[in-house]
Amino acid sequence: MQTVSNLEVYQAGELTVLGFGGREVIDDINVAECRDELLEIIRANNCQVLAFDLTRVRLIPSGLLGLLASIRKKGIEVHLYNPSADIREVLEITKLDQVLQLHDLDIAL
Repeated sequence: MQTVSNLEVYQAGELTVLGFGGREVIDDINVAECRDELLEIIRANNCQVLAFDLTRVRLIPSGLLGLLASIRKKGIEVHLYNPSADIREVLEITKLDQVLQLHDLDIAL
């Protein structure tokens, strides 16, 4: 597993899966650095889909949401798995739930 700006890369390829290591609050991420590293992963792996595992994450910074929307504008599908109720609410208010694909999966812990 590779770490990118506090994101963990679980799988890289046309489908790239990333997560936050189960942290509840993502407050120390450098969005500019994260953007550069994500764009490099997308380029190096011919990535078509970025899937983010948000299991146990309660809060993510607005800058990261903006980054996800901007990646979507580059033609990359962005999927969010297991977003919390708080994250879903922010996505609905900002209408990002219409741009990013949301999924709920049961994960045995």
